[in-house]
Amino acid sequence: MANDLTTTVRGATGIVRMERADSLNALSGEFMNRLVAALRAHDESPDVRCLLLVGQARAFATGTDIAEVAEASAVDLLTRDPLARWDEVAALRKPLVACVSGFALGSGFELALTCDLIIAAESARFALPQTGLGIMPGAGGTQRLARRVGPAVTMDLVLTGRALSAREALALGLVSRVVPVENCEAEALAVCDEIARRAPLAVRLAKEAVRRAAEMPLHAGLALERQAYYTLFATDDQKEGMRAFLERRPPVFVGR
Repeated sequence: MANDLTTTVRGATGIVRMERADSLNALSGEFMNRLVAALRAHDESPDVRCLLLVGQARAFATGTDIAEVAEASAVDLLTRDPLARWDEVAALRKPLVACVSGFALGSGFELALTCDLIIAAESARFALPQTGLGIMPGAGGTQRLARRVGPAVTMDLVLTGRALSAREALALGLVSRVVPVENCEAEALAVCDEIARRAPLAVRLAKEAVRRAAEMPLHAGLALERQAYYTLFATDDQKEGMRAFLERRPPVFVGR
């Protein structure tokens, strides 16, 4: 349905809101195609500096639409590769913040894991129940989660389907902040606003450096970080940011 996904811009934040209330934001293939397209449009917009993905109070997203894939064949799935959509979300250049209330289950949890920051309501519950359906996480649950919280916790969640509360997720470093349900979206927007006020190129390179940290040895990560740091001295925003600091005024960043 065309009205189950809305996209807006507030200030310099591009907001994508999932509104499949009848299915608690089950992630069908067609829905994911439109979700990725909406996020990519914001990512490519010169007027947007940060992205926000919002679910609903009862659920951020409750995973794959089971009715759609129950009779799928391995050949069909390998040919269509529907889970590649999650990699496309992870590959967005601008920071992506998730506002998670209620359930984030299965591939819905994996969708949250593709985001750079997760702001969780106290009602948030995170789980990977796929082994109870005869399958396993396939959109990054075994890989992205292990890189965030380690193999022991990941093995527990994947093999047992146990759910994490928002407070448990915060203690494990899975989410960035936990707030009351009624404040979740406002807090996530405030985080986006703060990111959007900063130098866009610096934010982009910093995001890439942090993301790559889990994928490479320390010496390679330090080399990547140092190169990005030096590169930013070729930008107008570096000159503006440091000049504004010395002149005791707010900087005006233009993304160059």
